[in-house]
Amino acid sequence: MAITNILITGANGQLGHEMRHALADDKRFNAIYTDVAGDDVTLLDITDEDEVERMVGDHGIRLIVNCAAYTAVDAAEDNEAAAARLNADAVGILARVAKRHDARMVHVSTDYVFDGQACTPYAEDHPTNPQSAYGRTKLAGERLLLDTLGDGAVILRTAWLYSPYGKNFVKTMVSLGQTKPALKVVFDQVGSPTCARDLARAIVTVITASEWHPGIYHYSNEGVISWYDFTLAIHRLAGITTCDVQPCHSDEFPAKAHRPAYSVLDKTRFKTTFGTRVPYWLDSLEETLHQLSIANN
Repeated sequence: MAITNILITGANGQLGHEMRHALADDKRFNAIYTDVAGDDVTLLDITDEDEVERMVGDHGIRLIVNCAAYTAVDAAEDNEAAAARLNADAVGILARVAKRHDARMVHVSTDYVFDGQACTPYAEDHPTNPQSAYGRTKLAGERLLLDTLGDGAVILRTAWLYSPYGKNFVKTMVSLGQTKPALKVVFDQVGSPTCARDLARAIVTVITASEWHPGIYHYSNEGVISWYDFTLAIHRLAGITTCDVQPCHSDEFPAKAHRPAYSVLDKTRFKTTFGTRVPYWLDSLEETLHQLSIANN
């Protein structure tokens, strides 16, 4: 059986951690996990084309999975250049190096490339119209990748990502629910939460398919919910009963970056192309909270 040398960037992030688990026992791949810092990863600055060139060339990389991103949405409003360096420029670097070495690439993008004003799930070909620096830089990365690598590229757009790792909405709501007597959470933004473990498994589905299917796909968990209802579910499953959660409007919590009011992605293309089902958000949330419970005991 041929073994594929694969490069995982952003290996210390939420998705990067889950990619480690997803590929841990997969003998089809020899994975090199990289990030800009960390004791248990190979160090790699993906904004340095010479570094990326050496890494890909020295290790015979045939596939790159880019899990790295600048995801500080509000901070990006003040420093769009920094966000663009990682979300766009680095994607272009990875794509150019991949092309020189005849490698393929899977890249993760976001619902923020849309304006959030739809009322039905976004299909992949829906017109993009980002309303934030984060969204603009992620869309620029998509375009650089497709323009450079063409049919060697797969883009997976996702939304509302969470996991047992790093900072995310689920962990924040658990912490606040355990320490605050009351919370207000917006009810006028709706979307589909995405468990990073499920997204990692989706990426494995893409890279192990019998054929390579290039292009853009949408992936999030099934179902639609508001941040308010999501918080109620988190607290219920976590056994939190002492925090009074109340709904509020988005304008009660002004932020520098515009948040999409509607972040639901149509996953039909992914499910049809790869012949797979997508887990329901509540089932995946329960699994993640169970993991967190074990980790905290």
